[in-house]
Amino acid sequence: MKEDFYEILGVSKGASAAEIKKAYRKKAIEFHPDKNPGDTKAEEMFKKAAEAYEVLSDPDKRARYDQFGHAAFDGSSGFGGGGMNMDDIFSQFGDIFGGAFGGGFSGFGGFGGGGQRRMKGSNLRIRVKLTLEEVANGVEKKVKVRRKLQADGVTYKTCSTCNGSGQITKITNTILGRMQTATTCHTCGGSGQTIDHRPSGADAQGLKVEEETVSIKIPPGVEDGMQLKVSGKGNEAPGNGVAGDLLVAIETLEHETLKREGDNLHYDLYISISEAVLGSSKEIDAIGGKVRIKLEPGIQSGKILRLRGKGVNSINGYGSGDLLVHVNVWTPKELNKEQREFFERMQSDENFVPKPEKSDKSFFEKVKDMFS
Repeated sequence: MKEDFYEILGVSKGASAAEIKKAYRKKAIEFHPDKNPGDTKAEEMFKKAAEAYEVLSDPDKRARYDQFGHAAFDGSSGFGGGGMNMDDIFSQFGDIFGGAFGGGFSGFGGFGGGGQRRMKGSNLRIRVKLTLEEVANGVEKKVKVRRKLQADGVTYKTCSTCNGSGQITKITNTILGRMQTATTCHTCGGSGQTIDHRPSGADAQGLKVEEETVSIKIPPGVEDGMQLKVSGKGNEAPGNGVAGDLLVAIETLEHETLKREGDNLHYDLYISISEAVLGSSKEIDAIGGKVRIKLEPGIQSGKILRLRGKGVNSINGYGSGDLLVHVNVWTPKELNKEQREFFERMQSDENFVPKPEKSDKSFFEKVKDMFS
């Protein structure tokens, strides 16, 4: 089972953004590759801490994680699902280390000391429509995405303005002495590289739009409006940059007869007076096909039948919800003479006089049961 992000950073669930950032910096420095050369366990902890910070430092991602746990990202929160490597971590969070490692991170491009930063391509957004069956069981969708990719034959060279550092240093004389500031290079945008050869059809950054089929694994229990992320499937960046992400917005299609509420499903079953009096066997819709239920003689309108485990699979992996069948006795609006005479005789019959028993729950009790 995947470790809890709060436990990895050693903070409580109520920790502030500042506390989370401080905890991550402490962990990252402790397990940094430069301090632990050749130590695979330290490298793994370094990656875990970065993964936890990537989620908990983002208010939206943190809210989804608090509600749904790891299942909210389906292994694609940016790391474990085949996303970021060590360079990605330094590119995204390099500034958090400040000057803790002096001139930079050996072997990883010098991100820590304000050196060259790897550019990240822009994210792409798509909307995926799911049926209730797909939501309940999870599904793998293949979608076509038009992405910006580095064109074949494009080459880059070291930026002559910043000499490949990605930054320009400026020294200013002030009354307090000489002040040194560093700003992102305006020529290369901080990548340290400029385009050397641009193939036909490529844009000014050496990128070309191409269509690609992307596979998206959608976990069971996702909700309408939820957003998933497929790391590295957005637009690529020029030079040695990293690709952006593909953000997938979930849209659920309305089912003809079933209504979803959390992990539970609701079904309105209408029966005749005779079926309510004599009892009946009915076939109703459920996820995966039809199911048959038995109605006992004398069943009351408003009765709720609970079919356990016939609802939606929980996104947290805690089993499935239930299918709640709401029984509604249909009262005919028009009667022929014979039918009317029958019901007029029954008005004084003891069997037709309402006699609710203690076991017959009130409306409020039924509502309470639905949420229990």
